[in-house]
Amino acid sequence: MKTRFKKNAKVFDIVITAVAGIVSVGVMLYAVGHFGLQEAWPELVLNLFYIACLVMIGMYFFNRLDTHRFNYWCSVSVGITVLLRDILFAPPLAFYALHLACLSLSVLLLCMLTFFYARKNWQSYTKRNLWAICIVDMIIAALYNYDIYIEPINEYTDYMLTEIWIRPTITYGLVACFVTEVEKA
Repeated sequence: MKTRFKKNAKVFDIVITAVAGIVSVGVMLYAVGHFGLQEAWPELVLNLFYIACLVMIGMYFFNRLDTHRFNYWCSVSVGITVLLRDILFAPPLAFYALHLACLSLSVLLLCMLTFFYARKNWQSYTKRNLWAICIVDMIIAALYNYDIYIEPINEYTDYMLTEIWIRPTITYGLVACFVTEVEKA
């Protein structure tokens, strides 16, 4: 099969993203089965959007999805997960300041994604702006990670640590794909 990317570094970025995303989503699907649908149904909903992003990354990698559709639907899928997990159904955090920081960064990330996919000429988006999306998502995950470590450890801790890093991993893959398109423009 012919792939979209020719440089080994770009292929490596996409393959690492796909493998990490698939393993993470698999762990979370196991957690849904382990803890039961009654308790873990929000994770199942989020995983559907993560799986959709991973499938679109694969389709884009193998030239089965054009750039415009990939850009739009992946941005929408990631935006929906930000809206659901971090804004509408934000988890309770140990400190109010931490909660406020995560909420503010999540709104910023949602605005950045909205601005990105709403642009008519989105290829004019700079690499710095693209990486800013990924960095903001990683900061949000790092704050959640910090919160998990300051709270008492329980049976959910390992699964939560896996879940919070799925979206930044997928965002990294999306940005790696978009940066390639910016270079072509």
